Amino acid sequence: MSKPLANKTALITGATRGLGYSLSLEFAKNGAHIIATGRTVGALEDLDDEIKKIGGTATLVPLDLLEEETLDGIGPSLFSKFKKLDIFVGNAAYLGALSPTSHFKNAEWNKVLGTNLNANWQLIRSLDPLLKQAENSTALFITDDEITENSPAYWGPYAASKAGLEALVKSYANECHETNTKVQLYSPCPMATNLRRKAYPGEDQSNLTGPEEVAKAITSHIINNEAPNGAHIKFGQE
Repeated sequence: MSKPLANKTALITGATRGLGYSLSLEFAKNGAHIIATGRTVGALEDLDDEIKKIGGTATLVPLDLLEEETLDGIGPSLFSKFKKLDIFVGNAAYLGALSPTSHFKNAEWNKVLGTNLNANWQLIRSLDPLLKQAENSTALFITDDEITENSPAYWGPYAASKAGLEALVKSYANECHETNTKVQLYSPCPMATNLRRKAYPGEDQSNLTGPEEVAKAITSHIINNEAPNGAHIKFGQE
């Protein structure tokens, strides 16, 4: 069986559930070595077991995206072991409470922005040298056009974090035009995930696209090198 991602390294944030979990398995199935990050050691170990079952390999990185000093150390630590990074997927996200904007507390605002925006900036800063060491690399960030384009009531911090992420990633992409790194945004259609269930508790998720299908589409996109640097890709949206 062909392994188009053989000898590639792929770091995925939020790898223990939802889209991150499905991406980890799909990348591993195609030969990539997975650098999986997540807050819970047990969940990372469960993912590692599943990766091994399909003949893949993984490096587990227990990580709280709000720990700034830890994020700064990831790049140097990975460089000492791998020397390069072929794929980085900024997938982890925190929804936070859905509440009137005037009701949000500082701690909740900081956690949403810290997870969805600030952490991605720090990871860009830490991982950029590794991405540049790869022959051709991709930095892909998961956004949410359903929210950024409509700015629904009560979604203030999450909407702000994703809008800020999009601006950050577009700027980073412009900085990478003359390099070997492609920087892209990827907005899936509504998926059957825990984050979606928290946001829409009464929704029938049987009618939604599974994260496995989205993971296959992203993997195909990366393998086939389909989209240019700076692309904003929408999956399953009219």
